[in-house]
Amino acid sequence: MGASTRFTPHTHPLVIFDWDGTLMDSVPRIVSALQTLARECKLPIPSVTAIHDIIGLSLPVALARLFNVSEAEQEQLIDVYREIYVEREQTPTPMFAGAEGVLSALQQAGYQLAVATGKARPGLERAWRQTNTGHYFSASRCAKEVLSKPDPQMLNEILQQVGVQGHQALMIGDSIHDMHMARNAGVVGIGVTYGVHSAQRLADAAPYAVIDDITALQDLLLAG
Repeated sequence: MGASTRFTPHTHPLVIFDWDGTLMDSVPRIVSALQTLARECKLPIPSVTAIHDIIGLSLPVALARLFNVSEAEQEQLIDVYREIYVEREQTPTPMFAGAEGVLSALQQAGYQLAVATGKARPGLERAWRQTNTGHYFSASRCAKEVLSKPDPQMLNEILQQVGVQGHQALMIGDSIHDMHMARNAGVVGIGVTYGVHSAQRLADAAPYAVIDDITALQDLLLAG
């Protein structure tokens, strides 16, 4: 796809978003919760960089990579992590500045919106309630419902539900896992640099474009 591509709701009717680090500014909270988990469970404390590299994966896969634990141990750690992340920190996590405005503008322009996230379903629905943003999305897939990113199952099921082909959809995400998943599903990938992975790492995953601010997406998709 060339640099002169013009995106419209007719040519690319579906825009799929990652959640953490793309629409919601939740990465610092995730890092804090995982490091607290490690301390309390007497595990090696992972670096911020190591945690950034697993954000976007489903939690069991992420924990296995971070701590090299068995499936039984993963389930125990998941329970502790959710208690730390959900119960101890009651302050709602904010959306990135301008994110909801972009969602509203794209929806009003005729794009259908969806979410493909490594969050579990209860976590996504809790975030939607806290931010009152669930009404923007016509489809979503979460961890445990499908294989973890970068497997394309998450996107393939959304495409089937909405009724569009891969080349008619865009995947917006802050990690290389998002970009590899997009490529595996034949979906146009657009990386954002304000989440977990740098512009260079995202570029190495060969997305269509890399942007530095969520509001730049509005310019890109509404310019046509």
